[in-house]
Amino acid sequence: MDEIKSNLREIGIIPTVTAVVLILLLSLVVGRRRRKKLPPGRRGWPVLGDSINWYNAVASSHPPGFVEKQVKKYGKIFSCSVFGKWAVVSADPKFNRFVMVNEGKLFQSSYPKSFRDLVGKNGVITVQGEQQRKLHGIASTMMRLDKLKFHFFNHIQTVILNTLQHLHQHHSILLQDVAINLMVNQLLGVTSEAEINEMAQLFSDFVDGCLSLPINLPGFAYHTAMKAREKIISKIYMTIEKCKQEGGASQVGNGMLGRLLMEENLADDVVADFFINLLFAGNETTAKTMLFAVYFLTHNPRALTQLLVIDETLRLGGIAIWLMREAKEDVSYQDFVIPKGCFVVPFLSAVHLDENLYKGAVSFDPWRWMDPKNEEKRNWRNSPFYSPFGGGGFNLRKIECLSFPQLG
Repeated sequence: MDEIKSNLREIGIIPTVTAVVLILLLSLVVGRRRRKKLPPGRRGWPVLGDSINWYNAVASSHPPGFVEKQVKKYGKIFSCSVFGKWAVVSADPKFNRFVMVNEGKLFQSSYPKSFRDLVGKNGVITVQGEQQRKLHGIASTMMRLDKLKFHFFNHIQTVILNTLQHLHQHHSILLQDVAINLMVNQLLGVTSEAEINEMAQLFSDFVDGCLSLPINLPGFAYHTAMKAREKIISKIYMTIEKCKQEGGASQVGNGMLGRLLMEENLADDVVADFFINLLFAGNETTAKTMLFAVYFLTHNPRALTQLLVIDETLRLGGIAIWLMREAKEDVSYQDFVIPKGCFVVPFLSAVHLDENLYKGAVSFDPWRWMDPKNEEKRNWRNSPFYSPFGGGGFNLRKIECLSFPQLG
């Protein structure tokens, strides 16, 4: 009897063990199939993945460093684990262009929590769909050339000339101060030096928290940045109220805020986030791009007469280093399938600094654009090889940079 019971137990155990083994094998096969859908790559450290290597490279003097190493191992489109999840990273110009032209269709903008919180839920950078198109349209309309002639170019010249006149009092000029002066005046109509300096400090704190850990406790960059945001928003609300009371833009300088209130019907919180985004997009990127332009021009003074210097500056020192997008659905591309929710990172500077595309890629050479072979690349609206603005059409940075060399 005992022998029979023992045999029955063994018979009962065998199917159970067999079922467990089959489940494990099936999971392994399915997991491998899923992994095969993604481009080749590696997971990196547990939880962290390759986030540390990623940020170290982006913060270095050569941001594409991490990407270039992975490209050598896995190809121009690879996968890795960053920001706590899988990401498809690309140094492939055609795939980058594919992502940008399918913005809103197959892909949507995706940013870290700290960035989303600071730029606001109504920001032109973070909103999706119809609202994004509406805000982009408003920004483009407000920056039409006919309006810029009267409201922007003259002020750029005044600010630059005044800054140069005071050069003998200082050993250096902070282009960040020049940029914030331009942006605060044009967007909010602020002219007081004290107010501009206050806004410059607030915005410096704001920017420092955009890619920080979202810990809202004193001593952390995110907390300081959120406090700065509150003060900036408060100043925008005060300007909105003043403009409404005094009856339009003419009573509050020539700021774009006054013109926006006259021409558009937007809620105050949408207007506030809209201008926070314009301040961020126009100021943070402009100062750095102008810095690169001045640096390169000091080494190539004869290039000052060539507007090609702007295109070369944006290729070599552009601030739109990489984009962060998210797949809205499963996306097939070549032999890969990018699953819904996966991060997609077109690394634009890896293309701009690719020796196979640009001879002497890390050298400043504005005359490269005079080569007929590069003429097609230069068309940033359509070219997959040159995307200084991340595929966008409206950009304050190029407007300011185009004006800068004409002031000498």
